[in-house]
Amino acid sequence: MKKRQLGKNGLITSELGFGCMGLNYHRGPVKDRNEMIQLVHEAVDLGITMFDTAEVYGPYTNEELVGEALVGKRNEIQIATKGGFRIDGLNNEPDSSPEVIKAAVEGSLKRLKTDYIDLYYIHRIDSTIPIEDVAETIQKLKKEGKILHWGLSEASAETIRRAHSVEPLAAVESEYSIWWREVEKEIFSVLEELKIGLVAYSPLGRGYLTGTLDKQAHFTENDNRGQLPRFTKEAMEANQVLLDFMKKIADEKQATTAQIAIAWILDQKPWIVPIPGTTRKSRLKENIEANEIIFSDSERKIIDQALKQIQIVGDRYPESEKKRTGR
Repeated sequence: MKKRQLGKNGLITSELGFGCMGLNYHRGPVKDRNEMIQLVHEAVDLGITMFDTAEVYGPYTNEELVGEALVGKRNEIQIATKGGFRIDGLNNEPDSSPEVIKAAVEGSLKRLKTDYIDLYYIHRIDSTIPIEDVAETIQKLKKEGKILHWGLSEASAETIRRAHSVEPLAAVESEYSIWWREVEKEIFSVLEELKIGLVAYSPLGRGYLTGTLDKQAHFTENDNRGQLPRFTKEAMEANQVLLDFMKKIADEKQATTAQIAIAWILDQKPWIVPIPGTTRKSRLKENIEANEIIFSDSERKIIDQALKQIQIVGDRYPESEKKRTGR
């Protein structure tokens, strides 16, 4: 698999990462643990080196699974995880105080069975603590060798600049896909200027862009999509126009809509690494094969023009969660 660089300090990783959240969290009934560990092993064998998790996934259980899965493979891969929450069951609030971040890092190291974290993100911005102070906390952890690179998740352009001025960021993690492009408006130019990478989560629109869901989809326990405005019956029906267009492109390229979604992201900027997640080996291979798809200039123009005409319906998060993003 080809490599990409995140940040000017040179975090080199596979151009496609693996979003581990769905292995046991927020994507329906929990799958067999051993099967999920084998899936991670398969991902490593197929060339994926970036594995993304977070302490709040579970909480804690996703990091434990990833840590167990990557035992003996540490020198082959990079681990990205996230912290910065005051964890209280499911009622978690951002907390970037030094004591919380330090404790979170120590906990993540233990659960991930490692001495260092390749890429550590502040999961959500804590508006009560200056981001410069947070950067100084990270500096100390980097000097101790516990973190190699750091990043921010769902941060505003101003916050990115302020954080980077104290301690250079390797990456910003944000939702980005062919149906959620808000980061192009203000974030892209800052990342390009400062030479910061983008790690794109939910590149498949939480499964919608695979074309396997329809307006009759029923989301079970442990699947948060049932609470997301974009997954109401009405929104999914309205957004079918995007899937129909992607299906046309996919048929022309002898690919799937999921592969078109991933290939489109890879085609936008050389410093973007999408991290699709899956629980199936067949989907894993399908995702990886997307990096073989090349768009011509004429195809790019056709896609760009079509996307300008398509109005996506539904917010990505409910109001209670939106307040935590882009700060």
